[in-house]
Amino acid sequence: QVQLVESGGGLVQPGGSLRLSCAASGSYFYIYTNTMAWYRQAPGKQREMVASITSTDNTNYADSVKGRFTISRDNAKNAAYLQMNSLKPEDTAVYYCRLGQNSNYWGQGTQVTVSS
Repeated sequence: QVQLVESGGGLVQPGGSLRLSCAASGSYFYIYTNTMAWYRQAPGKQREMVASITSTDNTNYADSVKGRFTISRDNAKNAAYLQMNSLKPEDTAVYYCRLGQNSNYWGQGTQVTVSS
């Protein structure tokens, strides 16, 4: 059993920055060996993958966030992070952490609102 808890969301002005954190608990081996990813879902839209990072630190980003967002992980802390810079109003969404490709391990989400 794995649990994920996101934090770090909030209200920020356009051009600002936020850093999201995802704390994982449960099977250390499962956490350590699986891809961690951030998804987001805006009102009325489908959930989309924002960024992912494998157990060997290979990263992948959605085109819409390339050059602005950076995903990282700290295996010693069972955590993943999403540094978001140059935020835009269209980045407004609930952001979710997911552990494992095609898994059902999701966090509860954290709201990010970009508005002036």
